[in-house]
Amino acid sequence: MRIVRVMWRGVSLISALALFGAGLTACSINHFERREPWRDQAEQVCLAKKLVEPTEFITPVAAMDGPGPCGMQQPFRVTRLGGGSVLMKQRMTLGCPALAEAEAWLADTIQPAANLYFGVPVAEINAGSYSCRGRNNQPGAKLSEHGFGNAIDVMSVKLADGHVITVKGGWRGTEAEQGFLREIFLGACQRFSTVLAPGSNVFHYDHIHVDLARHDPRGLRRICQPLIKFTPQLGTGVERPLSRPVPPPHQPAAPQAPVDVEEDDPYSVAPMSKAASPTQVARAPARLPAATAYTSAPPVRSAPRVATASPEEPAGAYDEPLQLGAPTAGTGPIY
Repeated sequence: MRIVRVMWRGVSLISALALFGAGLTACSINHFERREPWRDQAEQVCLAKKLVEPTEFITPVAAMDGPGPCGMQQPFRVTRLGGGSVLMKQRMTLGCPALAEAEAWLADTIQPAANLYFGVPVAEINAGSYSCRGRNNQPGAKLSEHGFGNAIDVMSVKLADGHVITVKGGWRGTEAEQGFLREIFLGACQRFSTVLAPGSNVFHYDHIHVDLARHDPRGLRRICQPLIKFTPQLGTGVERPLSRPVPPPHQPAAPQAPVDVEEDDPYSVAPMSKAASPTQVARAPARLPAATAYTSAPPVRSAPRVATASPEEPAGAYDEPLQLGAPTAGTGPIY
């Protein structure tokens, strides 16, 4: 009899712990938040216009409704993009609007930029997508756009020759890596309503976050951070010289943080956010490696204007700033 009572107490304890864990999970989602009507409307318009065509790599799955307001009417499971030419390292789940923009971003910016700076196309993308959670993974916080299949986090790309470009290492990497990542960053700003890259805040040091959130009732406001000085070369008709030989096949990627870390705090007002300087200027390392396809020969420049080192960098850490011109004539944030 005593043995039975002990066993019963053990079962009760396990059940209590399970219920407690379930309660914590439920509390991590704001059940009082409601799915805004524009989300379903945007999805219906996208599907009606057939902006996404199902293939063997893009397959429709059952509707996702919850927990809470999370989900989408017609999710798509994605294993490859670009008609099957680009492998997704992680299978993505996206709604129609975000998937359509991702395909267009790949076609009109990512692939042309890869061919321009490296002479080969992108073969694989490491990116995160659907995750029903609050922003910043905070319990009770406003839901992330990832919870609606409306956001993508790009951590790295692999080129057809095996070279891996990480956002973490490449944002201040070789001149070619910096140029490539800034091209795709500005290309995303033309398509998505939110684009956050390294320098926007402390949470985006290793990935580029893009989403289609509405920041005003009409959906006209755009957030594109950080502000950078860079002159895009795509569409100018100027060919960049590519050196040979190419780098050795083994190019280890830098360690990466968890995929779904996100913070929609573009103006750095949160206590944890770093104070952003008015402009972010990328700088070339003091000692450049030997010229390869990934460190193209530096162009002939007139005397460059030297930028002051930011507080978090040693004064002598960088020799000379890259010649990165402002994308627009204005001095305010890019929207």
